[in-house]
Amino acid sequence: MTALRRFLVVQLLLLWQGGFLFYTACVVPIGTRVLGSGAAQGAITARVTDVLNVIGAVALAGLALDLIFARDPARRRTVYRWVAWGVALACQVGLFYLHLRLESYMDEERRFVMVLPPFYPTHRVYLWTSTVQWAACLLLTWGTLRAWHAEAGGQK
Repeated sequence: MTALRRFLVVQLLLLWQGGFLFYTACVVPIGTRVLGSGAAQGAITARVTDVLNVIGAVALAGLALDLIFARDPARRRTVYRWVAWGVALACQVGLFYLHLRLESYMDEERRFVMVLPPFYPTHRVYLWTSTVQWAACLLLTWGTLRAWHAEAGGQK
């Protein structure tokens, strides 16, 4: 059961964090080059972030289960992992909220920004929140791998 739990955690992290990194590093720049930074790119991003946010919530649930069932001998690392998880969760809640705010500034079909003044500052906060979450997930992933190694009889 431990191997299956770990396999699922890895798959969730790959889908969520790998998807986020690929989208931000490749799809957005290419989409902007091909479509421009206007409505078409924004319409795609609005829908992709719908999916990324749901995947993030599912991944955080899976990571919480791993934290609950893990038998890491290092209590300090367990606390560190829970803190990183908590930061990622707080960011996820914030992303859901900010996403709704951003959508409220767009037309019903989420193709055009209708209320410009608050959109861009809110979008900037969304991007920074995503960045903080990504950093928390890097720390959480590192701590998780170390914990699994220690559980398997490796070094603390």
